[in-house]
Amino acid sequence: MRPSNFRTIAKREYLARLRSKGFWISTIALPVMMAAWAILPSLMVAKARTSQKLAVVDRTHQVAELLQQALDALAKRTADQVSFELEVVQPQADVDSQRAALDQRVLDEEIAAWIWIDSELLAENRVEYHAESVSNFITQQALIGALSAAVQKVRLVESGYDPEIVAELSSSIDLDTVRISEAGSSAEGGLGGFALAFAVFMVLYMTTLIYGQQVMLGVLEEKSSRVVEVLLSTVAPFDLMAGKIAGIGLAGLTQIAIWFATAAVLTAPGVVAIMAFLPAGTELPTLSPILVLHFFLLFILGYFFYATFYAMIGSAFNNPQEAQQMASLAVIFVVLPWIFFLPILNDPDSTLAVVTSLIPIFTPFLMVLRIAVKMPPTWQILLGYFLTTAMCAGMIWLCARIYRVGILMYGKKPSLKELWRWVRYA
Repeated sequence: MRPSNFRTIAKREYLARLRSKGFWISTIALPVMMAAWAILPSLMVAKARTSQKLAVVDRTHQVAELLQQALDALAKRTADQVSFELEVVQPQADVDSQRAALDQRVLDEEIAAWIWIDSELLAENRVEYHAESVSNFITQQALIGALSAAVQKVRLVESGYDPEIVAELSSSIDLDTVRISEAGSSAEGGLGGFALAFAVFMVLYMTTLIYGQQVMLGVLEEKSSRVVEVLLSTVAPFDLMAGKIAGIGLAGLTQIAIWFATAAVLTAPGVVAIMAFLPAGTELPTLSPILVLHFFLLFILGYFFYATFYAMIGSAFNNPQEAQQMASLAVIFVVLPWIFFLPILNDPDSTLAVVTSLIPIFTPFLMVLRIAVKMPPTWQILLGYFLTTAMCAGMIWLCARIYRVGILMYGKKPSLKELWRWVRYA
């Protein structure tokens, strides 16, 4: 390989993508969509604040007052996002007439719904809810929670127990999770570790898939326009393939760096606000320098492995339609690590976690996941690097031989037998 040719091709690919409108549109669009995804639901919920007026007929004369207290507590907990205006209607002797009158009030939109409570229904753990629409599951679940709390208090009092004492004695227990490491112990929420591991895994997954496809499409574009015939008169096929992969990879790293910088700026005020309300001694999960280094190295290995595979596909076929059929094989290998995500997250030292993280095609995804959750033994990390590097080198050698022949082949879709012949005689 001639370094000067490699640098020239890589620079050309890198600058071509940085100067394209598509690169900057996608670079700007993702942070905008992520910000909208984070902000719009809150705005929509804020505008969706409604107070539903409900009528309740309590023939037990015990539940209605406690139900009002439970609904008030619910409104307080949800900052009035879920609130109800309760109208207690006194029971009448003529049950059918009262039910018909309440139905008419719903139809006249005086009330949103009405609730019927009596001893027979409570004995079966049921309460009647009447409304024009009964598909409002959020409202119904809120009412079920409030009704359950009210009825439980009534039953406890009838049985001679103090509801407040029972609530205190039956309160749930939380785990104060403390992560142990060589640097010492620190309080850390399990959800934070999950979020960190998921973010690292997702970045690797998306970049490998997106930029690998770009390599394939770039090769197909040059092949279809016959530009590659001119390039190969001065540049060796291997230099062309390696430069294309490196240039597109650098463009991908640039885009990721912009996304991370934007995310850091947008989330910094929120992180500061969250830290102000955390209990003393609790720390947010952080990206340690070691994790960043492993993420970078494994990203490079994973990217080169799959990008080389995509370059081989692009050189062997004539158009995107033919290439996509073979590219689906690479997608399968990229998607498969998701199957092991939760098992490894739950037990990063299990036999499954160790074995799958040492399989070269999975190592860039699963080893970084294990490192984010719990640092594996050094020998496992080094073995993972060695096997993946060897596999990557073998893939580059294999694909370079196919690339050398396939980049000049037109009009015929190669079979697997022909691909093997190219490898042998290239």
